[in-house]
Amino acid sequence: MKLNSRARRLAGVTIAASAMLGLSACAAETPPADSSGLGTVNVGALATPAGDILTFVQDNLATDAGLDIVYKDFTDYNTPNVALADGSIDANLFQNAEFLDTFNTATGGNLVSLGSIYLPSAAFYSDKVTSLDDLKDGARIAIPNDPTNEGRALKMLAAEGLIEVTDSPTALGDVTDNPRDFDLVEIENATLPQALPDVDAAFVTITFALPAGLTGEQAILIEGADSPYFNVLATTPELQNDPRIVKLLELLRSADTQKYMTATWGGLVIPFA
Repeated sequence: MKLNSRARRLAGVTIAASAMLGLSACAAETPPADSSGLGTVNVGALATPAGDILTFVQDNLATDAGLDIVYKDFTDYNTPNVALADGSIDANLFQNAEFLDTFNTATGGNLVSLGSIYLPSAAFYSDKVTSLDDLKDGARIAIPNDPTNEGRALKMLAAEGLIEVTDSPTALGDVTDNPRDFDLVEIENATLPQALPDVDAAFVTITFALPAGLTGEQAILIEGADSPYFNVLATTPELQNDPRIVKLLELLRSADTQKYMTATWGGLVIPFA
């Protein structure tokens, strides 16, 4: 285990915070609603599954609701909250409530969650074994290096009795017992699928698993529907009651959108009920 892992994470947050402060503090201008509808809402998200969900809503539900959704694509977990805080976008859909709280604490931000939308199931995958039971002592296991998803991975391993952790783990230092001497390796979340050939198992969230061709059938341990890590629709305090944001939340939670999630990802993406 590396002692400087927490420092690296804090450094990343500091960079994000500095970028946020250095960018324009002006809020994004609210496009005026005309007589035919609510206007345009700019929403940031990673492509899978949030970008797909937003595209479905825009193509099938938004017009009748008088809303125009402009989806802004992001490829990492660091910049969507910075963009929301500086007003580049009106809302984002990519993170769970714990991740949002961590960002606010680290940066002094005040972004707010409007509620859960879906669970992007996470899983441990392997190119070398087909079961957790096949992992050898000292196996090399890759986990995310951001506090929220790292804690998520550690809790899953602990629930299977492979390690022991504190009540709220966020880093390798929170592992209290590792009886099989697993080599837990922290890796940037987006690159975990590419790390699979070099490790015995890797924790991958669905956002990066699906584009890499990983499926539920290939997982050796998959997160259950009782997970607390549902992704939320986030915005700023100034926009939380904006009619465009309120309508977006309604459409994302609609029966049509829920059916789309279930049909498209076969249970790997679980809509919030």
